[in-house]
Amino acid sequence: MTTTIPQFEYQRVAVGDVHLNVAVGGAGSPVVLLHGFPQTHLMWRHVAADLAREHTVIVPDLRGYGASDKPAEHDRDTYSKRTMAQDVVGLARALGHETFALAGHDRGALVAIRAGLDHPDVVTHLAILDVLPTLDMWDVLHGADAAVAFHLYLMAQPPGLPERMIEASADEFFGFFLDAWGTSPEAIPADVRAEYLRASREAVPSIVADYRASAGIDVEHDMADQAAGRRLTMPVTVVQQDWGSALGYDAAGLWSVWAADLDHRTLDAGHFMAEQSPREVAAQLRALLAR
Repeated sequence: MTTTIPQFEYQRVAVGDVHLNVAVGGAGSPVVLLHGFPQTHLMWRHVAADLAREHTVIVPDLRGYGASDKPAEHDRDTYSKRTMAQDVVGLARALGHETFALAGHDRGALVAIRAGLDHPDVVTHLAILDVLPTLDMWDVLHGADAAVAFHLYLMAQPPGLPERMIEASADEFFGFFLDAWGTSPEAIPADVRAEYLRASREAVPSIVADYRASAGIDVEHDMADQAAGRRLTMPVTVVQQDWGSALGYDAAGLWSVWAADLDHRTLDAGHFMAEQSPREVAAQLRALLAR
C-alpha cells in the first residue's frame, strides 16, 4: 500500500483469526467507515478527513481486501457478513471503543447491516450507501435487468471457475466496474485507481469468497432475521442512487421493513458517491449523528 489518508495513523490490529489494516484519525466520538468493491479503505479519504474534525474516524480494510489478511475460504463462515461484522466490532473494541457509529458502502454496507442486526447494543447509528440488504438484493433482480449485476452470479459459483476467470483478466474485470459505476472519472485519480486495481488483483480468491457468501449463508442469516421479525433499532440513514426506478421496486418501502427509524434518500452522484460527492455524504453522516 503506497497511497494513504493524510494525517491518519496506520496500524495492523489483531482481531480473532485475522489482522486488519486500519487508518485512524481525529478525536471525539467514534465513527467506523467500511469500504466497498472494488475498493479499499481509501474510498473514504475525503469523508474521513472531513469527519475527523469532530470524531475519531476508524477506516479499516475489510478482511479479504486491501492490506488486511485474506484467509482461505475454509468454510461458509469465513467470509459471511456475520464474521466480517464481528471483525469490525472486535476492531473497535481493540481500539478502545465499546460503541460506535457505523457507515458502509456497497460490500461494506452489507457488513454494516449485519453488524447493526447482530450488535444493536454496539452500533449507535447506521449509514448505508447504495446497497440493499442481501435478501432484497437478490429478490429485486429479474430477467434481462439482472444483467447489471452479472458479477454477483459469476462469483456465486462454486470455488474454482470464477477465480480462474477473474485472475486471467483481473485489471480489466475490476477496472470495468470503476468505469461503469462512476460518473466522474476525476473522482478516482490515477494513483488511487492503481491502488484499487493492485489490491483487487492480489485478492481475487477472497473477494470471490465474500461474494459467494452473499449467495448462500448471508441469505440464510437475512431470512432467519426476517422470520424472527428482527429490525435495525438504531437511527438509520440510507443514501442510494434511484435503483428503485431503474429496476422497478420501492427502495424506501423495502428498507422500512428492516429499519424502525429510517431516513431514506436518493443521490444522483453515481455509485462511488463518497468519492464523487464527499461533502454531501459527510453532511448526511453528520445529520445522522445528530439524531
